[in-house]
Amino acid sequence: MGKRVAWITGAGSGIGEHTAIQLAREGFLVVLSGRTQEKLERVAEKCSPTASVKVVDVSNFSDVSRVFNEIIAEHQRIDLLVASAGLNIPNRNWHNIEAEGFDEVVKIDLNGVFYTNKLAIDQMKKQKKGLIVNISSWAGKYVSTLTGPAYTAAKHAVNALTESINMEAGHLGVRACAICPGEVATPILDQRPIPVSQNDKGKMVQPEDCAMTIVFLTRLPERVCINELTISPTWNRDYIARLPEQIPKE
Repeated sequence: MGKRVAWITGAGSGIGEHTAIQLAREGFLVVLSGRTQEKLERVAEKCSPTASVKVVDVSNFSDVSRVFNEIIAEHQRIDLLVASAGLNIPNRNWHNIEAEGFDEVVKIDLNGVFYTNKLAIDQMKKQKKGLIVNISSWAGKYVSTLTGPAYTAAKHAVNALTESINMEAGHLGVRACAICPGEVATPILDQRPIPVSQNDKGKMVQPEDCAMTIVFLTRLPERVCINELTISPTWNRDYIARLPEQIPKE
C-alpha cells in the first residue's frame, strides 16, 4: 500500500490547518477542503509536496459527494477523515439568535459532519479499515450560555453521531473519535460577542496541540479505538470562574 490518504475539512485555518501540516509531516497525502481557495492553497504550500486542494461547502451534500468521488478516483482510498469545519455566530443566545443563524450553525457543524462521515464510512467498510476524527467541543459535553443553543446542540449531536459509528461499524474496522477541545485559540474566537484578550488566548489550547493529539490517534494500533477525547487548557477559564472566593485565582 502507498501513502495513507487524509481528508481534512476546515483545512484553511485553525485546527484543520495545523492538523494538515502535522499529518503531511507524518507522511500522509493530505487533501485540504474548505470554502476559500486562497486559504487552502496557502496551507498546501506548508504541506508540499503531498497536498492537494479541493474547495467544498460541507453544508451541501452534492458538493461533498463531488469532492469525495474525486478523492476516490485519484487515490482509491481514504484512510483518515478529519471533520474540522465549524463555525459559530455572534448573535448566539436565546435573546438574539434568529432561525437563519441557528440553521447556519447546524448545517455546518452537524450536517457537514454527517455528510463527510457517511461517505467516508462507506469507503472505509470496503477497505476494512479507517479512522474518522470529528472535531467536537467542550460544548459537546457541557451546556453553557457561552456557546449558545445552536452550537451546543450541534456539538452534543456530533458526539452521539461519532459513537454510533463505533457501534455500527467498529466490527468492520472503522474507528471514530470525537475530540472535545476546551477553549482553543483559533479564529472562531473572533465571532464571540465579548472579545478574548491576547493574554487569555496565549493560555488556551493552541491549534497545533489539537493537531498533535490527532497524530497520536493515527499512531495507535488499529485494534484500539479512542471513542472520545477531551482536551482543555490547564488554565481553564470555566474552572476559574467557579472557584470559591477564598481560593486565589492568580
